[in-house]
Amino acid sequence: MRVFVDDDSCRGHGVCAAVCPSVFVITDGGYAEAIRSEIPADLEAPVLEAVEACPERAIHVKEENHVN
Repeated sequence: MRVFVDDDSCRGHGVCAAVCPSVFVITDGGYAEAIRSEIPADLEAPVLEAVEACPERAIHVKEENHVN
């Protein structure tokens, strides 16, 4: 899973950073940023919780397709 924050949509509410501080921070400019783009399995649940909690729907995930 990969995650990113849409800079144009984020309004800096900080919900994501409160829910999952291992992945999201609020920058000096006051907006959210994903400090990890590739999410390990143990952080997937809190990241998805942050996605759902974002009032602006500014966080997006992309499922990785693994081909062997």
